[in-house]
Amino acid sequence: MQKRRIAILGSTGSIGTQALEVIEANPDSFEVEILTAQNNADLLIEQSIKFNPNCVVITNETLYDKVFTALSHTDVKVYAGMKAVEDVVQMETVDMVLTSMVGYAGLLPTIKAIEAGKHIALANKETLVVAGEIITKLAEEKGVNIYPVDSEHSAIFQCLVGEFHNPIEKIILTASGGPFRGKQRAELETVTKAQALKHPNWVMGAKITIDSASLMNKGLEVIEAKWLFGLQASQIEVVVHPQSIIHSLVQFEDGSMKAQMGLPDMKLPIQFALGFPNRLKSDFPRFDFTKYPSLTFEQPDKKTFRNLQLAFDAMEKGGNLPCIMNAANEVAVEAFLQDKIGFLAMSDFIETCMNKVTFIQKPSIDDYVQTDEETRRFARELL
Repeated sequence: MQKRRIAILGSTGSIGTQALEVIEANPDSFEVEILTAQNNADLLIEQSIKFNPNCVVITNETLYDKVFTALSHTDVKVYAGMKAVEDVVQMETVDMVLTSMVGYAGLLPTIKAIEAGKHIALANKETLVVAGEIITKLAEEKGVNIYPVDSEHSAIFQCLVGEFHNPIEKIILTASGGPFRGKQRAELETVTKAQALKHPNWVMGAKITIDSASLMNKGLEVIEAKWLFGLQASQIEVVVHPQSIIHSLVQFEDGSMKAQMGLPDMKLPIQFALGFPNRLKSDFPRFDFTKYPSLTFEQPDKKTFRNLQLAFDAMEKGGNLPCIMNAANEVAVEAFLQDKIGFLAMSDFIETCMNKVTFIQKPSIDDYVQTDEETRRFARELL
């Protein structure tokens, strides 16, 4: 395959750093064109010296001088601010944009990249949660492919290769259940952020780890799946699978099911998205059936972990409700990490925002931006 020039939005985070490992292991297939980071200037500088991208963006503008000075002896161009991220993704030298920024921040850069005709490797699920209808329509108009990087959505995508002409009856997204699987509400009243940050199977950033513990991550994935694969809410099911070996399944109209399996390792879905349609050789650890003599499955507890039900509710009603839910959740998670709100209180907090913030049935991009701002304002007052 021709070498692909990759822009990594959020290069210092969990997905971004693993994507760079994939690129480093496949120098004939990929090269780094752009790197962006929010606050981790030191790692961004280190990555820039190692991979020599065309340009880098530090979105925290107060860190610009530090990055600029450190890279002044190189050919790397340095920019600052969110607007710069939206600008650089449109550069002609970019073939594919990996959006791995955390949260709502990924939305506008993704839109700009699609408008410029860049294929997207999507690790920022909030983009489709907030504005799925607009994003998928725009991608279709521009002839842009969106390759999912989430392990569950990558699994669905891999199961559908060669099956795109066959209608899906339903998909089954697997969830590990997080660190509190099986616990009752009373036990969750007093859990700490340290306990919530200990995920049993995956090593991820703080925001996504807390979302996994509260099952909001699975809720976001449910909404993302609806837009990625053109599904109705009734076609999406969630099953708790503690071993995280089966990453998700597709059931077809004849009743047959396909699953994608493997060890929990995000480098595999990242590599599949960047290299599609080719499967590139890798030295990732291989799965051994004898080490996993039993794979188990159970229903998610939507009464204890109410965020999953709230996500289904938001998906059913549509409009800007998923955008409200997402913004409220981002404020709630930040507050929980700062010990300002209890673990169980996050769901009540999110539900209050969903009930109080102005609902819009057919939102535009401007409506989404205003909804996000309004929700965060209301949520902070509520705190």
